[in-house]
Amino acid sequence: MSDRATLFDRIDRPRRLPDEVAVSISEAIESGQLQPGDRLPTEAELSQRFGVARTVVREAISFLRYNGVVESRRGVGAFIADPSQRSAFRISPACFEKRKQIVQLLQLRTGVQAGASAIAANTRSDEQMAEIESIYARMAATDALGPEAALEERVDLELLLYRTITQASGNPYYADVVAMIESNIQNNLRSAFLKNAAATEFGPAILSEHRAVLDALQAKDSEAARLATRTRFERAAERLVAREDFV
Repeated sequence: MSDRATLFDRIDRPRRLPDEVAVSISEAIESGQLQPGDRLPTEAELSQRFGVARTVVREAISFLRYNGVVESRRGVGAFIADPSQRSAFRISPACFEKRKQIVQLLQLRTGVQAGASAIAANTRSDEQMAEIESIYARMAATDALGPEAALEERVDLELLLYRTITQASGNPYYADVVAMIESNIQNNLRSAFLKNAAATEFGPAILSEHRAVLDALQAKDSEAARLATRTRFERAAERLVAREDFV
């Protein structure tokens, strides 16, 4: 096993420290730096390495023990558990945190995007509507190929679709917020976002949610555009929350 003295860094953020410690240990396991059967450093050692109180480390280890990630041996210490021996599947702390962040971003985007769509229904030009329809057609074509063949292209076209709708609202503040949300997804959550899209965001039923938004824009029906967009993003968040296998 590699030198464990450099496995963990100090944590400077004051919030949810036990979760941060649990995530860091889980990431060390996922990366192979810690293997099943390896003994974790003592509470005192982990406290010093992370720069947190021993009670924080104790809570983090308790959480990992509950989730079957580590096992305690009386008088010996805590050890990395064998994944094949876990009694039940549970979401890792790292995966749970990513899912929570994506859900929060979807919740934020629901209101922002619904407002932008409502305005765009009244302000969009014929040229902008044609561009929106063209993007949707390309998105539907990649959707038909399935996630195995066209996952990234399909996801990127969906992002482009709603970015273009937002721009059609003519409100740069909506565009700035949407750009911030997209940047967060692309820079911090891209892998998790793609995996979720592959599992829940393909198929005719999903396309119909997007189609309802475009139909409202085409009809220049502001309230219908608001409702269709809100429904689209609320359902996406609900599907994500319902996934027990999210990784």
